[in-house]
This record gives sequence, structure tokens and C-alpha cells, in this order.
Amino acid sequence: MDSDSQLLDLRTDHENTHPFNAEQVDETSFGTAAGVSASCLTTAELQQHWRAVKREVRAVKLLFQIPSTRTIEHTTSRYVVYQIIVIRSGSYDCKHVAIERRYSEFLHLHYELLQDFSEELEDVTLPKKRLTGNFSKENINERRVTLCDYLTQLYSRSYIRRSPAFIAFFTHAELKTAYHLLRGGRYSHALEVLQNALVLQEKLSSHDPSLLVPTLCALLVCQRDLEDFHAAFQTGNRALPGVRRYGLRRYRTPLLEAMVDLGYKLQHPVAQLQEELIRVQHSPHALHTQMSLKQLVVQEFT
Repeated sequence: MDSDSQLLDLRTDHENTHPFNAEQVDETSFGTAAGVSASCLTTAELQQHWRAVKREVRAVKLLFQIPSTRTIEHTTSRYVVYQIIVIRSGSYDCKHVAIERRYSEFLHLHYELLQDFSEELEDVTLPKKRLTGNFSKENINERRVTLCDYLTQLYSRSYIRRSPAFIAFFTHAELKTAYHLLRGGRYSHALEVLQNALVLQEKLSSHDPSLLVPTLCALLVCQRDLEDFHAAFQTGNRALPGVRRYGLRRYRTPLLEAMVDLGYKLQHPVAQLQEELIRVQHSPHALHTQMSLKQLVVQEFT
């Protein structure tokens, strides 16, 4: 296998490893890992066992692959788009979503990052645009490899991989398209685009799950309007913990109202959701809005 087709591994720093709190490992956890109860172990055995458990915790890394390109020709323009796939390493990743980006979009990302990280990016170079030969097969393949390495270098720096600009590079165009489709009532197509965008957000935004909430709410709206009430209720259950935990007050009342309505349709018990809704509505910190979840969602990217 030549270098053009290889996955470029990441030089991910230790900050990518999720902290593992020993206090959170209860007796059940130890029993599951070693088949023994923690209460049966001496202090030395516990320490040895703890080290074994800790070794099982693996850092989540992402690999970037650019397997192919397309040359697009219009009447007055011609350009190359690069197919990008983001893969979670360390375990089998069955969710491969491909996006396409032009070189100009890479350039826009680089300029955005330089505004906040100019000193940190001194050693990271974006391949320059050639004056001639941009569409030759050799140059396109060379750029494909160098752009892949560029993304790898960016991701290896925690302050960059967590930046809004870096995440938006992979998701903004797709989300904008999805919301446009949603506002036009094309829910099936919007649902497909949103689901793909969510896969990328889940991989890129593990440090901040609150970033998934708007997409999950948009998915719920599409699923409900397509009368897939069961899927909509499940999606709401995924979004609600993030809304509660991260204090996303503008979503809480509309989401709870949607969940109660779906619960009635599905004949699910909704007493606890109703109590929470009433409590939130009467809270002195409540945002008094009459917007439904759908009205809130369609405001995105307007």
C-alpha cells in the first residue's frame, strides 16, 4: 500500500484521554473486570487491579482519510473537491460519513484559525495553491495527501480540535443544507443530512455534548413531521439530558412540550415530564417564550 492510500495516524496528545476517576469505579466495576469483589482485595491487590483497569481505558482518536477527489467544471469555473472521511480509531467504526470540501474551504479554515492561534500554528503549513498544474493527476494526488496530513496536524492540538472553526469545517455546510430543507418541508431529505451531520458531530464534539442538542432537536422535528413518533421520542430522550446538564434554557420548555405531546401519542407515561415542564415554566429564571420546538429549530442558520 503506498502513502497515497494510507490512513495518516494522529499525533494525539495525552489531553485526548478521558480522565478516569478511581472514585467512580464501584464494586460492580471491579467485579466485572476481574470477576472478584473489591471488598475481597487487599490494598496492594486493589492498586494492582486499578492499574489493570486503567490500562483498559483507551484514548479516543480520530483518523482522517481523503480517499478520492472530483473535478467539477462549470461554464466559468473549474475546481477540485476532496472527499473526507473521519474515522474513530481503536474500535470498529461502522459509521463512515463522507463530506466534500474545496481547497478554498481549507484555506478559509486556515485563515480563521490563524486569527486565534497564529503562534501555535507556526509549524503547521497548509499546502499552497499552485499557479499551474492544479488539475494534473499527480498534483491532485500530492495535495490529497498533504491536506490529509494538515487535518491530522490540526487535530493533534487540543485547543484547535475543540475550536468552533475546526468543528464547523466538517459540519457547517451540511447543517446549513439540512435546515434549508427542513424549512422547505422536505423532511425526509433533511433527516438524512442531519443524521450524517450528527455522526460527525459525535466524533468531533466529545468534549462538549451540548453541541449536539440543536441537531438532535432538528432531527426530532423531522421525525415527528414524518409521523415517526417512536424515533422522535427516542431522539428527544437523547437531547433532554444535554439540555438539563448544560443549562440550554431556550430549548428546555419547547423540548419538554414536544416530549409530552409525543408521549401522549405513544401512550407512554409522561407524568414526570409534565411535572418538570410545570416546574420549568414557573421558575423565576425561565425564558418566557411561546415558540414551539419547530419554530425554535427553523431559526437556525437564518
